[in-house]
Amino acid sequence: MEYDSFLELAKKRRTSWVFKPDPIPNESIEKIIDAARYAPSGFNSQPWEFVVIKEQELRDEIRDIFAKHFPSKDVKPGMKDPLGFKTAPVLIILYGDPRVRPFAPPPVQKNDKNFQFVLTSSLAISFQYMHLAAASLGLFTRWVSAISWPAIEREVKILLGVPEEFVTYDMMALGKTDFIPSEKKMRPLSEVVHYGRCDRSEFRSNEEVKAYFSQGYSIGNAPVK
Repeated sequence: MEYDSFLELAKKRRTSWVFKPDPIPNESIEKIIDAARYAPSGFNSQPWEFVVIKEQELRDEIRDIFAKHFPSKDVKPGMKDPLGFKTAPVLIILYGDPRVRPFAPPPVQKNDKNFQFVLTSSLAISFQYMHLAAASLGLFTRWVSAISWPAIEREVKILLGVPEEFVTYDMMALGKTDFIPSEKKMRPLSEVVHYGRCDRSEFRSNEEVKAYFSQGYSIGNAPVK
């Protein structure tokens, strides 16, 4: 693949908040997960486990768990719906298996912070591969990071029979959509690239960071302008 083609794929990957109920074939789901298997991982541990939820009953139960922890009264006008994945026909939860730790290099194995960093980084890269693979198939996705909130994580693990010690990284909502994302606001390349030794003045000031978010660059449930 040429760079321009890859860049187009990266630009094509967008988050959807609304999905069509159209079923997604297992072949597409397995292609997405197959791509994720090739992501780099710390000491080639490949700590990932992918749980795919297609059954309507299970998806409803997961949505009920989220709804319990996101009361509708907390969703103010102008805020994104935390249950924006409720129409997605497929949910994929990415878990990490911490039992790989004894086989890590000593600096990783013996230090909690180092191990958590390596495990999380490995899962994050794999998850991003999933999103790019989905985009290549003409499908849309959404990150549902609240799956890792302790109360939600615990209930979903019990529901699905996932080992308690597994680390919940994130959940992907997957499907087709008619949703048209708003234009993605991007910081210019010249602003984010720094070579060699840097001066503090080369980086954004506190005021510039605040200005970035005041212009409608939203995160999570921040107002969308």
